[in-house]
Amino acid sequence: MPGGATALPGGAATAAAAPRRRNYARRYGWFIVPAGIVVLAVILFPWAFTLFMSAHEWKIGGGHHFVGLDNYRKLFTDERFLSSIARTLYFTALAVILPMVFGVAAALVFARNFPLRGLARTIFILPMMATPVAVALVWTMMFHPQLGVLNWILTQFGIPPSMWIYDAATVIPTLVMVEVWHWTPLVMLIVLGGLASLPIDPYEAAKIDGANAWQSFRHITWPLLLPFIVVALIIRTIDALKAFDTIYVITQGGPGTSSETINIFLYLQGFAYYNMGYASAVVVVFFLLIVSLAALLLWTRNRVKDAA
Repeated sequence: MPGGATALPGGAATAAAAPRRRNYARRYGWFIVPAGIVVLAVILFPWAFTLFMSAHEWKIGGGHHFVGLDNYRKLFTDERFLSSIARTLYFTALAVILPMVFGVAAALVFARNFPLRGLARTIFILPMMATPVAVALVWTMMFHPQLGVLNWILTQFGIPPSMWIYDAATVIPTLVMVEVWHWTPLVMLIVLGGLASLPIDPYEAAKIDGANAWQSFRHITWPLLLPFIVVALIIRTIDALKAFDTIYVITQGGPGTSSETINIFLYLQGFAYYNMGYASAVVVVFFLLIVSLAALLLWTRNRVKDAA
């Protein structure tokens, strides 16, 4: 060997490197301690304390006593909580499917060259820049039955005015309309980024073979774009599940409880009725629901990625 170096067998080299790794761990391992403390304080401790509170009858300003799983048993016999789960899933399904459809369609449109495309893209993504509370306040004024601009527009076309957020039958679709307006641009940007990264060669080959636009989309664009669509689906689903600020500002869960999602129910239990033990049980159940849906979506993403 050059310089008189002696080659070591694979096992001997690994054994020789082991003391160096241990020395490296001893010397630099302390640098992860601050990060570990932060994780413990910010993530693990709140969750442990939430689990602790969920096993107690705990009132703000009063005492607390251990009740075990009684809060969880009460949850699954509470019609108001079970109804809030159904409303959350209904709201989430609409608030995910519609932005996905419109976002993908908008991305396909904005991927083409046409006059003032840059200006059109800028205008399209403006709703995403607004804060949810500001969006909610503006739309609340627009939904007013007498003074709102939406009913004025309907009357100009001879359509009867709508009660929008003041009717139990229309409040959830109305809130979904706000979500679609607010978050469709996010889906569009994700899918548009995917379209910009697609290779050109398959399209040129398909054009030579005589494929039309639909065939190119069906057999080339869609399969290559599907991983990006799944990413947008995951982000949008998690965001819709935890929607709170827009719903609370516009309806506070009303009329009655017709727009009371799990988040609104949780907020009222904890900060209106001061029942922190029961609210903590809601947090745990809601967390498990989100984790289950996220795991399903990630499994779907991996299957799509493997198929691609």
